[in-house]
Amino acid sequence: MSRVPSLTLVLAGVALLAPSSPPGAAPQPRTEQAARRAHPVAPRQMSPVTAGRPELAPVSGRRSAPLSPRRPEPATARTDPDSPRRTDPAAARRTDPAVARRAAPVPERGAAPVSAAELLDRVRTCTPVSRGRYRTDQGARATVPVCGTRDAVFWKADMDIDCDGRPGRRCNARTDPHFSASTAFAQSDGRPLSAEKLPYVVVPAPSTVWNHRSDGVRGGSVAALVYRDRVRYAVVGDTGPAGIIGEASHAAAKSLGIDPDPRGGGTPSGVTYIVFRDSRVTPVEDHGAAVAEGERLARAFVDGVG
Repeated sequence: MSRVPSLTLVLAGVALLAPSSPPGAAPQPRTEQAARRAHPVAPRQMSPVTAGRPELAPVSGRRSAPLSPRRPEPATARTDPDSPRRTDPAAARRTDPAVARRAAPVPERGAAPVSAAELLDRVRTCTPVSRGRYRTDQGARATVPVCGTRDAVFWKADMDIDCDGRPGRRCNARTDPHFSASTAFAQSDGRPLSAEKLPYVVVPAPSTVWNHRSDGVRGGSVAALVYRDRVRYAVVGDTGPAGIIGEASHAAAKSLGIDPDPRGGGTPSGVTYIVFRDSRVTPVEDHGAAVAEGERLARAFVDGVG
């Protein structure tokens, strides 16, 4: 037997006497795949870097293997009303033509202005509320009754021009031989109305023929005036002679296209006056409010509502 130790035994002895890790030697890198198998950690979504908090900075090179594509959720899968990712129901409806037709906005009933034809059709027949008839002018025959419905009173007559009230360039003692600086009803500051600026109608003074107050008509009541194809809104603003009917302010005549000259203007026929019972505009001089309320009341009147 040979006394020379084999090369294998010599090398084994050297390995036993050598240190397990030489000083300063770099550790063997662990492969990325091995690390993921040993510690499967779900990738954490990092927030942006914040000053003083370096631990929030994302570490480059730590992205794991590419994630499988995320399966998109169906639009109808989320039913939680609090979910911020809920699909817009309007967008979903637009994709269905049948639903889109049902969801299309329907024009609101009464959205269109009331026409002259609609109002005239509503006042075709007369149920008198007056105990007699009125003249349209001094010396004329009394032929005009005041008619009534549940919602309004009305009459069909001529239009004379009332230029009374606060004087102006068109309405004053020089332009109107019958001018009066007062009106039966005053505006909110106590002054007379302005016939030149405010569309208003004149009702006969109370008498045995008719007392307008007994039918819910007073100063500031809302009126619709119809002439040819025009509809205009006004308020009750003055009273006239007890036996005569058919008069309105300079401004009311002008709005209807009628000659507003107090000396020779007006029209001999063809005007319908409709005053809505128990209505009122406050303040009486607010013409915009009279128009808005008049349109509402006229629509209810022709539709038979209210």
